Parts: sequence; structure tokens; C-alpha cells
Amino acid sequence: MHSSFLLPSSPVDSLATYVERGGGRGWARAQELGPAGTIQEVLLSGLRGRGGAGFPTGRKWLSVRGDGGPDAGDRYVVCNGAEGEPGTFKDRAILRADPYQVVEGMAIAAFAMGAREAYIAVKGSFAPEIAALERALAEMAEAGLTGDAPLTLIAGPEEYLFGEETGMLQVIEGDAPLPRLLPPYLHGLYATTPNEGWSARPTDAHPRTTFDASNPTLVNNVETLANVTHVLTHGPEWHRSLGTPRSPGVVVCTVVGDVVSPGVQEIELGTPLREVIEKVGGGVRSGRAVKAVFSGVSNPVVTGDQLDVPVSYEGMEAIGSGLGSAGFVVYDDTTSMVEVAHIVSQFLYVESCGQCPACKLGTGEITHQLAGLTAGKADADAIEVIGARLRSVTDGNRCYLPVEEQRVVASLLRAFPEEFLDAEEGTPVARRGLLVPKLIDVNSAGAVLDERQARKRPDWTYAD
Repeated sequence: MHSSFLLPSSPVDSLATYVERGGGRGWARAQELGPAGTIQEVLLSGLRGRGGAGFPTGRKWLSVRGDGGPDAGDRYVVCNGAEGEPGTFKDRAILRADPYQVVEGMAIAAFAMGAREAYIAVKGSFAPEIAALERALAEMAEAGLTGDAPLTLIAGPEEYLFGEETGMLQVIEGDAPLPRLLPPYLHGLYATTPNEGWSARPTDAHPRTTFDASNPTLVNNVETLANVTHVLTHGPEWHRSLGTPRSPGVVVCTVVGDVVSPGVQEIELGTPLREVIEKVGGGVRSGRAVKAVFSGVSNPVVTGDQLDVPVSYEGMEAIGSGLGSAGFVVYDDTTSMVEVAHIVSQFLYVESCGQCPACKLGTGEITHQLAGLTAGKADADAIEVIGARLRSVTDGNRCYLPVEEQRVVASLLRAFPEEFLDAEEGTPVARRGLLVPKLIDVNSAGAVLDERQARKRPDWTYAD
């Protein structure tokens, strides 16, 4: 059993405390190794991105640091702390417990990339996290622990797509979080190369970029960069000693929903999901059984008979789901999966930006049909219409949101077909008035949900 390091038992509230506990050693090690050696350490550690996709971190760093040709321009680093995935609270828990490890990881990444600037982007509503970051950024810059690249805090909007990496670049540049066509390592911050129809222009803020430049940009999640600090501090072999061969290290899990004590906790990758639900969330209430578990709204459902699956990238993939950001939403056997499908589809429909018609119209029609099913007023061909829209919802998609709709709703239709057929035939759905678990806080009193989300309209305004 490892000792918790991403979530220390007592919060780190000053640089002095951070250094006393070994902080700053990762930065010093990076200076010894140089940029290439630092990237090699990250590669050897096997660290995978903790933002959801699980892409090997070292490979991403290599792609951004790579030559890029004569028109590459400047490089940038972005730390994604927008955390809007339902059921997830791990990044905010890390920032509250120890923001210094995240800032150190950002500085290491900026050094390894040879970045001109680095940004950490969080939602403007994250007041405790913003206060912690402002303190850590100021103290570490004054102590000379952040290098030559300025590290800037960005407070952004509530929209789900603020957490999408290209949408985040748009916000940093002062625009709405509307995803771009090209990924950041091809078309990064303040790029002036054409982006296949997306606006690209020189900016007053960056007048040196007066030529066509792609400006490769590294975007890593808060938890990923916190891990980088410990990899550089303790070495890649140490990181490989934890977890599984294909999923080394630890992961910070959130467990909410129909559990006794919703919580956030660091666990070793490879731990069975059943154990994670018990350890982090206290298990389901007496007399109840787990019916379904969701890793946010990004991956297919995990059913109650699959709880022995290892919480690892390869484990979750083997049962046809995914680890995502390790935010697990648990539903017990009192829950209608038709209602769950509706609240997930409603969330994705509302949060879709509308740039891709198949996505906005498709998620909207699926939501409409699911609303009819839950209300006992289904169209005769509701399931058929849902299936047709699921097949086309990803046509021309810029981002992953319509894929999430496809994966989650289709998996529920496959796993619980009788519930949907009964609803289509008019059998009343036992609705619980569920809210999508967009989290404001997870504390000793439980999980605090953003109830305002239920009033959000598809144009991103709110009903009274």
C-alpha cells in the first residue's frame, strides 16, 4: 500500500511547509537533467494523462517539443483545471490539498517544452482553488521556483466545453469555449496559421508572432502535472512500482451517487472497482445493490455484475467502458436507467456548442425522445428514432461531446433493453427526480450538486 502523496493528510498552505515536505526537488532534478532528460524521465515513468483519454504523457511532451519545422513559432503550456465532468472532484481536491505540486509540475513542463508562457485555467466559480493557486503562484515565483516562463492563472466560464482542450485555448485567447478543428500540438495558443476555417490572426498581446506560426501547445490536466512533480522527485522506477504495467501509478477517484459517504481518495491503479466504491464512497446503503456505475458521462455503463473490474485503463477498456477522469457515479437498484439516460442526454444537449449541426440537433432529438419515455408519453417509434440519431450524432464532430452521447446512451439501450421497451409501451417509469451530478463540492456532509444546471438552456442561458 502506498502512502498518499497527491492528497496529503494535512493541507499544504505555505511554500515553507511545501519545501519542508520535500517540495522543489522535482524542479531541481529537471534543471540537472535538462529538457530532453526531463522528457525522458516522464516517458520512462509510463505516466498517462489523467484528464480522461489516458494518452501517454511523455509522448505528448515529445510531440510538442519536437522540431515542428521552421514555422512552429512559440511553444506554450496549459494546465487544465476546468473540471466539469459530472461525478468528478479530484482536481479541486488536489488544488485544495497542495497547489504547490501543481505549480511545480507546470514549471517543469514549461522548462521541458522551452515554453514562452504557461497558463493554468480553472472555472471562475472555484473560489477556494483560485485563492490557493494565487498564493502558490506568487510564493513560488518569488522563490525562483518557476523558471523563465511566466505562469498565469485564468478564470473561465461554467460551460462543460471550457474543459475541452481546444475550447480552453479559445477562452485563454478571450473567446467563448468553442472547440477548434485541430489539436493544440498542431494549432496552439495565439497561432496565426489557418485552422481549416477557424479564425486565426495576430494578436496585440503577442506582437512578436507576426509570421504564420502554429505555436505548439501542451495541454495537461491538473492531476497529470501534479504527478509529474513526483515522478521527477522520486524517479520513473518508483512510479512504475505502483499500479499496473499498462497503468502505472495512482489515481484520485471520486465516488458519488447512491453511496453512504461520497468521497474523494487516492488509490493505486488496478484496485477493483467494488473495493473503490466501498473504500471511497462507503458502499451502497443496506439492502440495496449496485445497478450501474458511470465514469462521468464519457464512457459506457458498468453494470452491477462487472464490479470486479480493475480500475485501470486496460481493465475498464476490457469490459467495453473507460476510466475517464475516475469520477464514479453509482446508482442502486431503485433507479430507472431510462431516467439516467435522459439526464445525461439533457446535459450533453445543453452543453453542446452548436458548431456541428449533427451534434446539437441529434442530442436534442435524443433528449426529446427520452423525455417522452420517462414521462410515459413516448412516440411509438421512440427507440428507433434514438438509434438513428445515435448513428449520426457524431457526423462532422469537432470534439468528443457527441461521442459521449453515443457511448453512454447506446450502452444503456444494450444493457437494459427491457426498461426502454417497457417505457415505450407506456409502462410508467419510477422517476426519482435525479439531477446530473455536476459537483460544487464533496465534503463531510456529502456531495453538493449544482442544482442550477437543471435550469440551463441549450443557448447557455438560464431559466428563471
